Amino acid sequence: MVKTFLIVISSILALISPIIYARAILKGEAKPHRTTRFILLVITILAVLSLFTQHDTVAVWLAGVSALQSIVIFILSLKYGMGGWEKGDLVCLGIALMGIILWQTTQNPVLALYASIAADFTGMIPALKKTYHFPQTEVWSFFLIDVFAALFNLMAVRSLTIPGVAYPAYLLVINLVMVLLITFPRPTVLKK
Repeated sequence: MVKTFLIVISSILALISPIIYARAILKGEAKPHRTTRFILLVITILAVLSLFTQHDTVAVWLAGVSALQSIVIFILSLKYGMGGWEKGDLVCLGIALMGIILWQTTQNPVLALYASIAADFTGMIPALKKTYHFPQTEVWSFFLIDVFAALFNLMAVRSLTIPGVAYPAYLLVINLVMVLLITFPRPTVLKK
């Protein structure tokens, strides 16, 4: 019963966070990175399929909500976002797509899950870089809510296996890194 409650809380938080982010995007307070948002869109949809085929009854909910979140944010990034065609962005896109292809061709759900996490991380690199240089283009509350969504999902995991905790643990860490980059921006280098 407690684990079901944690899954519900996790899913509700993951549904709230894109509303906050979409509002910030429309108000001009956030500018999502287009390449990252495209990669996350593809990955989250495939992650749902991978977790579903593994008969995962916990992480699949967070992944499903993340997929809905990704659809909304990607669409908004097309008009209001930043980046997308720089050389580094295209390299990350290519690496992430190779990870997605590996994921889809393995026919091994666990290997597919790890490949999806690797592809997701590669897709996040442009957003991490953008946030490092321009922390004011992101909203910490969006990522912090996703930290808690992942934490509650992690606490609901029934068996503590690496494949069982990998996806929510990754989401917790990557969102926490974004929160830290936004709330503790790098010091400005003084020019002589």
